[in-house]
Amino acid sequence: MAAPADLNILDLSGRYVMNKTLSDNRTDTILALQGVGWLKRKAISVGTITLYVKHTKDANGVESINIEQTITGGIPASSEDRILDWQERQKEDSTFGHVISKSKRVKADELDIDFLKNGWTADTYEHGLVHTYAESDTPKSGTTWIANQTWGLQEFEGERRYIRHLKFTGPKGEDIEAVLVYDYPPKPLLDILIKSRGRTISIPVERTIVRVTRPFTAPWIFAILVVGYIIGLAFFTRAQYFLIPAESFIGCTSTFWRANNQCGLDGQNCMPMNTSQVFDFRCPAQCDNVILQNPRTVGNEQIAFKPLIVGGGDTEATYRGDSFICAAAQQAGLISGSKGGCGRLHLVPDFNDFLSTTSNGLSSIGFPTLFPLAYRFSADTSLTHCSDNRNAALAMNIIVTSLLFLLLRPKHIILFWSLVCIGFWHVSLFSQPQRNPPAIDEIFGRFLPTLYVAYAFWRVAFRFTMPKVTANAPLESCVLYLSGFWVGVLNNLTFDQLPLSRLTSSDIGKRSGGIATLVVLIVVVTICAINQVREIRKTGWLPYYVGWYIVGGLVLLVLALLPDLSLRLHHYIIPMILIPGTAFPTRLSAIYQGLLLGLFLNGVAAFGYDPIVQSAAVLRQDATLGSLIPTFFTNTTTWNPSLPLANQTLTWGPLPEDPNSPWSGFSLLIDDVERFVGTGMEFALQGLNASIPHFFRLAYISDSQTGDFTKAATLWPNGTWVDPAPGPSY
Repeated sequence: MAAPADLNILDLSGRYVMNKTLSDNRTDTILALQGVGWLKRKAISVGTITLYVKHTKDANGVESINIEQTITGGIPASSEDRILDWQERQKEDSTFGHVISKSKRVKADELDIDFLKNGWTADTYEHGLVHTYAESDTPKSGTTWIANQTWGLQEFEGERRYIRHLKFTGPKGEDIEAVLVYDYPPKPLLDILIKSRGRTISIPVERTIVRVTRPFTAPWIFAILVVGYIIGLAFFTRAQYFLIPAESFIGCTSTFWRANNQCGLDGQNCMPMNTSQVFDFRCPAQCDNVILQNPRTVGNEQIAFKPLIVGGGDTEATYRGDSFICAAAQQAGLISGSKGGCGRLHLVPDFNDFLSTTSNGLSSIGFPTLFPLAYRFSADTSLTHCSDNRNAALAMNIIVTSLLFLLLRPKHIILFWSLVCIGFWHVSLFSQPQRNPPAIDEIFGRFLPTLYVAYAFWRVAFRFTMPKVTANAPLESCVLYLSGFWVGVLNNLTFDQLPLSRLTSSDIGKRSGGIATLVVLIVVVTICAINQVREIRKTGWLPYYVGWYIVGGLVLLVLALLPDLSLRLHHYIIPMILIPGTAFPTRLSAIYQGLLLGLFLNGVAAFGYDPIVQSAAVLRQDATLGSLIPTFFTNTTTWNPSLPLANQTLTWGPLPEDPNSPWSGFSLLIDDVERFVGTGMEFALQGLNASIPHFFRLAYISDSQTGDFTKAATLWPNGTWVDPAPGPSY
């Protein structure tokens, strides 16, 4: 990164990072000739060298340049104290041993070595170079070398940079001329300096914030905030969950009737003892975002990628028993999508002809025949404290995290742990609790391993970026980190809304726009990765990262090839892979870190540590199995519409003849309710109402499993038989 235009040789104060890509690659040779050990040289070669320069002038006009070096990798840092008076000074350096040095400001034409005096900017020539001369204190160090340097500003590859020209002489007269190039980390964007017509206008937004808020950075103020936050969180949680009976809470996918044959023969496992029961309930917010991830069959239609709502279009707003209760209540206007709410549900037995409707942003599907269980809503519930407080909790947490960056500015590691704790508990208690009310013991069971992983994030990445990016730029760092952080924490409202729910081969093409979304994501990630590789390359760490990512890729390849298992990169795993590559002090690295940390916290808090390899049965969820499906013998050719329905019989083909087949019987759904289970191959239709349509689906069964059902065959009241479409259904 280029140095700013106003940086000049008269005041070099600032922070610089050595650019190992642009610098001379013989620095290791120079260090070896200076007697630096192999282990320390190798550590320096992979470390990031950062200079903190303080350039001052005393009352007599004598300049001093104090330089503190930090080198990643645990290497003892050297310091340079350059007083520009050309007086020899002895020092024992932690890296170079005993050294004698002297420094001064000098005009270029006073130097007799072209390498040291050529190539500088006009202002550097005008003000004079910094000339430093150092040599080993041979009697004490046992080595002999000379390092003759000039420092200044230079146009290097089209950019203005802080440069050092080093002419080195080794113990045997080795002569090395090396150029050392340094990056100047970006200044706060909001410390604005405008130069116009010879006038300079300064708008120091960040410096003003730092100055005005300095009294609030006292640790005791942070301690008070922590106590207040914990108390506030406790009150929010109490109001959210513990002021109404626990049995009144239902989830976004709660229903009275399960899919296909899961309610048993004639639905006996789902039918309540009292089919006119009244039930008071409370729904969470944002249930309109909870959708079917796979097609669900209703009669002869299929619904997918929206909430399961059947009916609601009649004058009394009657819904089929397998409709998502909360989504239906929102469509009926009983509760709010943003705040949830309470209501009273009235069960209705044997309702016929569910009408579709669209209301309050939600659409339902119709079902033109009889279903054994339905329900309606009323607002006369006895429950109170019904509003979901997640939005209020979100506002509180955003304000608190913003105050941490802007006002309190604790130590960077404390700031990091604050983000980890706030994000994790927000997801666990408010935005995506695993159950309602949440099980606090289960949350703590996930919290401890989360802290261990988060500590690894700090060690490998955040400690190298957060202190640099947040230094003297509270507003900018607040925007950089928190914009991505809250997008990741609220993954259910951000990335989950994309038509790509999981990165598995079966899911990518399942929804319209899924492939296009994947292509866009790949392009964006590739662009970000290329930019990050460029930054890593400048520091000299690229081979190190490439090596580790190759090892990680080979591990993933082995896992992907495990028999009977599928590799699943959950969204908490992706940050664990990518965060190490963000350990560099750039603005983009800060954005990436905030986003990836938020995604990680959302994944582990909402879903736990699901394994990286999973069986096909787990990944399938409620999709079809891909199993064999039976064949109806009754079809448009064999059906006789002239016969009364009471005299008709439905028939189908036998079980597979394969002796290794797992199937031992059949399950027949009529109007989405199991009406036959057994080994027979026919079913008499005399019990059906001839005045309404009927839908028939058939599946093989075994002692432990139900196979895929056929798609629906349809019998209309006028006697018309419609064969099922090819393929399975769920």
